[in-house]
Amino acid sequence: MRDRWTLTAPTPFHRVGGYLHRAGRAASYPLVGIYYFARHREFHPLFTGRLLPLALISALVYLMLFTFAFLPQFVFLAIFHGWGAWVNTLILVLGEGLVITQGLFEGFFVDEARVDVFDATFINKGYEDLIASHRILLPEPGSNGNSVRRLGKPTGSASYQPWSIVQIVELIICLPLNLVPVVGAPAFILITGSRLGRLSQYRWYKLRNLTRRERDAEIRRRGWDYLWFGTVAMLLELVPVLSFFFLLTSAAGSALWATDMERERRLAEADDGLATEPDGTFVDGAAPVSDEPPHYEDEPV
Repeated sequence: MRDRWTLTAPTPFHRVGGYLHRAGRAASYPLVGIYYFARHREFHPLFTGRLLPLALISALVYLMLFTFAFLPQFVFLAIFHGWGAWVNTLILVLGEGLVITQGLFEGFFVDEARVDVFDATFINKGYEDLIASHRILLPEPGSNGNSVRRLGKPTGSASYQPWSIVQIVELIICLPLNLVPVVGAPAFILITGSRLGRLSQYRWYKLRNLTRRERDAEIRRRGWDYLWFGTVAMLLELVPVLSFFFLLTSAAGSALWATDMERERRLAEADDGLATEPDGTFVDGAAPVSDEPPHYEDEPV
């Protein structure tokens, strides 16, 4: 007999609990990505070899901003905010530094490294079938099991997220929100984080060859989750000097989230007998239904 509670509609409390659970899960992935990136040594050369020099240049950018721009802006905001203006000023200056570093470096030097982190994570999780259809993969013995070294040239355009001047303009437009007392700084982080989250799995959608309409539909369905993933990722990007490092760790976190959803997606297709694991075996023993009769075998006498 079915429990009578299963027949009732979800209460508002349950719905709120579901939203909180989804928000917490999505927000955890950028943090899990830090641990995952640090634990996998094959990722480290992507930062030390390509982005460490840029991180040192960004340190110089932030040094100049805090030396010459922080105090004048703090004095101006203190007129309206009082001594609490230092929080808004801090976010404002960090946002200005983010605009400068993204405009100068991110779209041209960082995206390729994030694609490599994302693709290598998919290989580590056993979903190299998706990667193999979009880039050359070197054989396992020649790379000593190093997923990053297995990554050959993409067979088409490859980007972690589409870069455009619109992103920089949106950041500049949102920066004045920090002038608003109390709610201005959180609003800036949430708005910019929402866009960052919606773009975080652009690579996964491209690997699946989704159309723009299909991609937009999935993004709308996960809008609440992407808001919180992007908010945490945005906070990490605001950290001076380490922002380039966190760009890579957030890419790892995004890939971990995508592989979890990819597994859930394939399991959901198991009812049709079509879902398979990455190695080609059918999920939970499912197999496609065949109309052919069974093979005839003589019974031994």
